Amino acid sequence: MDRGRRLVADTLNDVDRRYRVGIVGGGQLARMMHQAAISLGIDVHLLSETPESSAAQVIANTTVGDHSQLDVLRGFAEEVDVLTFDHEHVPTKYLRQLADVVEVRPGPDALSHAQDKALMRERLSAMDVPCPRFSVCRTPDELIAFGEDIGWPIIAKTSRGGYDGKGVWKLDDPGRATEPFDEKPEVSAGEEVLIVAEEFIDFTRELSAIVVRSPSGQAVAYPVSETTQIDGVCVETITPAPGLGEQEAADLQAMALRIAGELEVVGLLAVELMAAADGRVVVNELAMRPHNTGHWSIDGALTSQFENHLRAILDLPLGAPDLRAPHVVMTNVLGGAEPDPTGALQHVFARDRAIRVHLYGKEVRVGRKVGHVTACDNDLDMALRRARHAARYLMGDPNA
Repeated sequence: MDRGRRLVADTLNDVDRRYRVGIVGGGQLARMMHQAAISLGIDVHLLSETPESSAAQVIANTTVGDHSQLDVLRGFAEEVDVLTFDHEHVPTKYLRQLADVVEVRPGPDALSHAQDKALMRERLSAMDVPCPRFSVCRTPDELIAFGEDIGWPIIAKTSRGGYDGKGVWKLDDPGRATEPFDEKPEVSAGEEVLIVAEEFIDFTRELSAIVVRSPSGQAVAYPVSETTQIDGVCVETITPAPGLGEQEAADLQAMALRIAGELEVVGLLAVELMAAADGRVVVNELAMRPHNTGHWSIDGALTSQFENHLRAILDLPLGAPDLRAPHVVMTNVLGGAEPDPTGALQHVFARDRAIRVHLYGKEVRVGRKVGHVTACDNDLDMALRRARHAARYLMGDPNA
């Protein structure tokens, strides 16, 4: 019996012992994991960047420390049974050392594919998973050669460290080829940063396939969502994705499950996809943690992505991912003219008693994710109108 199975067995045989899950990172994902953990009687310990972070506001067992320091990570890991993550920025070399102290889930071998876009592209291509054409570049000349070969425009990305549109450039011609190299960090999380050049995909829409896998191999797949991104930030999801055929949806779920299995992911895997104008659906990014495109599941699925992630890392039977309503729309609340979204709840709830609101306790800054709303409905257009109105009002939009 491996250590993870012993963890569950030992805990079940000791009625006085609770599960102790350590989360690295104090963002809203950790906050919502804690929310799910409360119902399951799981003790959550948090390693937070600051005492004011979204999750630190609500988790009693919070350690404030730097996740890039091995001694901080090791001291934190020694207090918990399982280590998981709110983000993917812990250096891979440290994760390998922590695996001698605690169960790290997802493990460093799996997580490295979400941390390093060059490694991810190479591994997925070797698996014959559909991806954009790409090249890993060390110099502007190599980047230009790729653009000349496949045609401009192209996309350039830092291999490590980018998120929410940061570390990504659309290059229309060779004139800006030096820009990614000038702006990238030389080293991120102790690893060399390269530039990944990719074919520009003229996509018609973006999709997200979320699956969850446990150490024992059980896995579930959520319905495929359509996502709307603006400037690299997810602003809305529609689940299930409108107009997606049953077989196509099943094929995308099967692909996400295969990726999770071959990479030996433990926990949640989000596969971000682009549907190209030529009919291809290609993988854009991987994330191995609860994901913004799965926030709808808190109110719209029988088991939320957060609860299933916790179940998976503890090797508990996974919950049903089925929809609670025919259509579920999640719209992000971004910082706007309303300095205190809680002050707008009176109107939002008076207008729509069925709307679900989640605020993250963050200071409002323009464009910052400070919450989300979810509308479940039998009619898609009505769900869209309800979610968008509530989100706009919480953002202080006078036209809401």
